[in-house]
Formats: sequence, structure tokens, C-alpha cells
Amino acid sequence: MTAFSLSEDQIAIRDMAASFSAETLAPHAVRWDEEKHFPVEEMRQAAALGMGGIYITEDVGGSGLGRLDAALIFEALAMGCPTVAAYISIHNMCAWMIDRYGADEQRKAWLPKLCSMEHLASYCLTEPGAGSDAAALKTKAVRDGDHYVLDGQKQFISGAGVSDIYVVMVRTGEAGPSGISTLVVENGTPGLSFGANEKKMGWNAQPTRAVIFENCRVPVANRLGPEGIGFKIAMAGLDGGRLNIGACSLGGAQAAFDKALAYAQERKAFGARIADFQALQFKLADMATELEMARTFLWRAASALDETAPDATKLCAMAKRVATDTGFEVANQALQIHGGYGYLADYGIEKIVRDLRVHQILEGTNEVMRMIVARGLVGRAKGN
Repeated sequence: MTAFSLSEDQIAIRDMAASFSAETLAPHAVRWDEEKHFPVEEMRQAAALGMGGIYITEDVGGSGLGRLDAALIFEALAMGCPTVAAYISIHNMCAWMIDRYGADEQRKAWLPKLCSMEHLASYCLTEPGAGSDAAALKTKAVRDGDHYVLDGQKQFISGAGVSDIYVVMVRTGEAGPSGISTLVVENGTPGLSFGANEKKMGWNAQPTRAVIFENCRVPVANRLGPEGIGFKIAMAGLDGGRLNIGACSLGGAQAAFDKALAYAQERKAFGARIADFQALQFKLADMATELEMARTFLWRAASALDETAPDATKLCAMAKRVATDTGFEVANQALQIHGGYGYLADYGIEKIVRDLRVHQILEGTNEVMRMIVARGLVGRAKGN
């Protein structure tokens, strides 16, 4: 990729995802939201096109693509349904953590079925008392021979109760980040249970439940890497996850913008199309500009992560904050342009607004993104 263009392969990848999204996701998105339906079969169709293991290595069934390719895919998928796109993003993040930190036996055992989405995955970090302060998590894993015994609870877990694989951050040692390890817990493990499906503002097409561990015995062989690196694994996964959720925000916002532009060219008021009013033209111009600025910066951060640049974490935090704030604001303005019709479910705008609102909270709140950026700046200044 040059600074401001995509390669032919990247354009083909984006167009493939966009066609799938328009044909398979978009026509059903409002109904899935209303019925709280988790479209597993449609996601498996996406996986058949390579979207179940986008940046997973090819020897275990992955597509072997990069983070910029993933950003293009998730934006395209989110134009059809941000909720489904976001879950596929989380699934990919879990698969990458296993691919990156798992032993060869673990990779071969779990990744082929994850890449095909025959098996689904959930990321388990957040707890009822440890959200933004993730290093304070209390779910304990006590070693007992060849097993760990888990006790604790994870909160706000996407896919919980349906997923087959749970990538869980647990405390195996002292307080703080150095006492955290990562275990893969398979569905059906005795002692693993789930709370009720949460009633949410948006993201209704994917289940969200608590994941509960009560004397849950997990083989030591299911640990990713050595003890004590779980926080590092969790944070590394979130760098890419933040890009993905930013891309999902841009895709949802682009869909809302496209609807608003079409509506403005059809709707008449005071004897003219509302698109002919300069005030509305300026609003549309600003929305398009903000989207393009956020997209360009997201691509910059994705390229930095692909290149393992030293400032990649900071750029990913910046991009997540910018893309999710911009995406929500553009979608909200698109609703405003629709007037009262934007508030009706039939037009699909209010669903996008509800879905995109949570993107400013998950994968690290946007306040935490500012903290990450600020710490990097202050630390650099001290170093000077």
C-alpha cells in the first residue's frame, strides 16, 4: 500500500466482503436485531470466504492476511450489520491469540475449526469489578496437579453460552498484571456456566452473558504460553481488536451516511429537495470529510501494527478513539437528517446508532484510549 491507495488485491478483498455483506447481512439486519437472532450459519458462510481467520496463518486454515486487510473487511461487513461484524472481529481476535501464543499442538487442535467458524470463540477479560482496570481482575486459577481450578466471573462476554472456546484471563499469581495467565476453556467443561442474556441498548444480534466459573477444572495443557504473560496476551489482542471495532464503526456510519444522502435527495420540504439547502449540504460535506479522515488514520494505524512499529499500540488507541467517536456522531447526524423517520426501526438508522454507541465503550473505553496515548506522551517527555 502507498500512503493513500490500496493495492488491487486489497480492493478485491474489500469488494468481496462488501458483496457478501450487502447480499447476506444487510437484508436481515433489522429483523435479527428485533428477534435477537445470532446468525451463526451466515457467519459460517463468511468464514467459507476466509473471514473466520483473517490474519491467522495458513497452515491451520487461516487466510494469512494483514491488519489493514482486516480493517477493510470489517468496515465492509459492518455496512451490512455492525453487530455481526463486531462479533466476527472478536472471534478473529481470540483465534489470533491462540495462533500467536499457542504451542503447535494447541494451534492444530483449535484453530482449524475456529477458522471455519464451526467453532465460535469468546474473549473473557472484563469482570464485574474490573472493567477499565483490567489488571485488577480476580478470577482465580489455582494449580492442582495437571489442572487449574477456576473460580470467578467474567462480565459482558459476547457470544457467551453459544461459543465453543473461551479465551480467559485468570489470576495465577500475585496482584497486578504480572500475576495473570491465559487459559482456553472449552464449552461443556464442568463448572462452566452462563448468566442470562443481557438486555441491551444495541448489539442485539449477538448474545451477551456473564461467564461463571465454579470449581471449574481446566487442563494445564490449555494455558497459552507460560504463567504470568496473560495480561501481555490480552493487551496484544486488543491492539488489533481496537482497529477492528473502529473499522466496524466506520462501516456502520458509512451505511447511515449513504441512507441519509439518498433520503436528502428524495425528501422535499418548502418546495425543494432538502439536499438543495446549503445548511444540509454543509452537514453532509462535514460528515463525509470526518469519515474519510477517520478511515485514513485507521489505515495508518493498521499499517503500523502490520509493521510492528514501536508506536503501534499508541496509534491503535488513537485510531479506535477517533473512529468510534466519528462513527457514532456521523450515524447520529444521519438520523437527524431523516427527521422523525430516522427514529423508526423500518429505516434502519436508529439500529445503527444504537449499535455504534457501545463501540465507544468496549475494547477499552475512549477515556482509556486517551490514557494510553497520554502515558506514551508523558513517558516520552520524561525520557527526554
